[in-house]
Amino acid sequence: MGKLDGKVAIVTGASRGIGKAIADLFAAEGARVVCSARTVHEGDHKLLEGSLDTTINGIKKAGGEAIAVTADVSSEADCERLVAEAKKAYGPCDILINNAALTYFIPVKDYEPRRWMRSFAVNLHGPFMMSHFVLPDMIARKSGAIVNISSGAAIGPGRGPYTNEAFLRGSVCYGAEKAALERMTQGLAEEVYEYGISVTCLSPSLVVPTPGTVHHHLVTSMTDPNGEPVEMMAKATLILATEPIDKVTGWVTYSQVVLKQYGLIEKGVGIGFDREGSGYSKI
Repeated sequence: MGKLDGKVAIVTGASRGIGKAIADLFAAEGARVVCSARTVHEGDHKLLEGSLDTTINGIKKAGGEAIAVTADVSSEADCERLVAEAKKAYGPCDILINNAALTYFIPVKDYEPRRWMRSFAVNLHGPFMMSHFVLPDMIARKSGAIVNISSGAAIGPGRGPYTNEAFLRGSVCYGAEKAALERMTQGLAEEVYEYGISVTCLSPSLVVPTPGTVHHHLVTSMTDPNGEPVEMMAKATLILATEPIDKVTGWVTYSQVVLKQYGLIEKGVGIGFDREGSGYSKI
């Protein structure tokens, strides 16, 4: 028996990194997983390895059940189609994981407005649209879980004066999007509480080595010893997606905080331990 037997889960950004790890674990726990991303085949993405083919093949090889639905979450039509295809294949969505992300670590003075708008469309408007389209079925059944994947970039630098060393230089856009996502999480959690739907938000306690974080030089390699194993985010996401609503809804938290609280690790590091959150990221 798995924790997700009989459940239907949609995971966006499931072609690599955190999204792939979540899809793998959810399938192993018995969910029928709808994996979505823009990269269908290996090599389709010019810079990053990973694809929906790889994720789906891995799940099926392990005995799980999953399908791929190509979608761009910045598109309203694609979001609506993704939810409709998931429902046609497996039934109404029980769990939505808003993980897809796109950003460019560029200072504001150099940021092209079209790229800024594109990044907001994926990282903030996408989770809104996906939530919008799954909520009718969740409300009708008075159950469901939405987990939004955030980032430590949401934690602002606080008041000046400032040193010349920024925690994550060029992260103004990404940080603003994730801070907004965290505020949206708690607002939506309050809004749908009466329908039995939990809404939570999770960030890694440390940077997770993924093809994306390696590309942006946030970690040195996929085996960077200073990074957080991708499995930690997957396990923490599973907890938030399966715990009773009154235990977790409205949480804006960090992977190792969750894992320590539930006894899966003895000692945590990173945000929530040696670095505190702030604003909507505050512990």
